Amino acid sequence: MNRAVLQQVESSSFQRLRRFLSGVVMLGVLGMGAELLLIGHVDGVYQLVPVIVLAVVALGLAWSLVRPRPLAVWVVRFAMLSSVASGLVGVFLHYRGNKAFELEMYPTLSGPALLFETVTGATPVLAPGSMALLGLVGLASTYHYPTLTVPTGSTAGGAEEEDQS
Repeated sequence: MNRAVLQQVESSSFQRLRRFLSGVVMLGVLGMGAELLLIGHVDGVYQLVPVIVLAVVALGLAWSLVRPRPLAVWVVRFAMLSSVASGLVGVFLHYRGNKAFELEMYPTLSGPALLFETVTGATPVLAPGSMALLGLVGLASTYHYPTLTVPTGSTAGGAEEEDQS
């Protein structure tokens, strides 16, 4: 196979994988957003952050799929990084809240017992981690995005590379 055909096959494969990953992220965003709204995760700024981040992710993904321009891809990347950060902060906040509650209920609790009670407490400690996971999958969907890469066959000076095959 010559280089042009290989690049076309690779481009087609990346495109299918990118769309699949974007679809998975969109399903996750819609499901997670619905769940957060249904459980009333809207009490105060800290609880609204993941809802807002999910909305930005959904809008960014839709934009990049409809009009795949460099700015749209960068918005998606920013939204995905925000999702990762939001998820990690959420795990910390859920852990801290559960730990404070357990220590209020059982002031003498410590060590592995405190850790167990904190992790299995009323607020799901690891649930926000799914935001981070969605963000990482979304970042993967923007890997090797064609609108962000320099066309192969061009060099810094603009001269065409010779086909070595």
